Amino acid sequence: MELYTEDYFMREAMKEANKAFDAGEVPVGAVMACQNKIIARTHNQTEQLTDATAHAEMLAVTAAENYLGSKYLTECILYVTLEPCVMCAGALHWVQLQKLVYGASDLQRGYTLVNAPLLHPKTQVVKGVRGEESKKLIDRFFKRIREK
Repeated sequence: MELYTEDYFMREAMKEANKAFDAGEVPVGAVMACQNKIIARTHNQTEQLTDATAHAEMLAVTAAENYLGSKYLTECILYVTLEPCVMCAGALHWVQLQKLVYGASDLQRGYTLVNAPLLHPKTQVVKGVRGEESKKLIDRFFKRIREK
């Protein structure tokens, strides 16, 4: 049995999403892996940092670039609990990410709503890994917001 599966890394991303939920952030978590090693763990921090660009994916990209000392992430896989937005997909294009794995689709702001290819042509995409779990957490977050 393989230890480092997509499900394993997505469970780690879900831990980050739960940290965001507990902090009052939109619960999106991400981990960046390189050669089966997690080199970045992040979650949305837009409220905490007062920065609309502080999405989990953007923070993971910056942390991974710093860790590797490179602006390219051609050997990295990003696991994120929610489909990236257009801004994050653009960043993933520029870093030439090897592979993107995401959980829930974002039917309102996801990059796949745009009809032009946004990711680098060599980037592989896997969607739906732990997607229901991610969607339930996001739905619970927005239900809590509406009830306040």
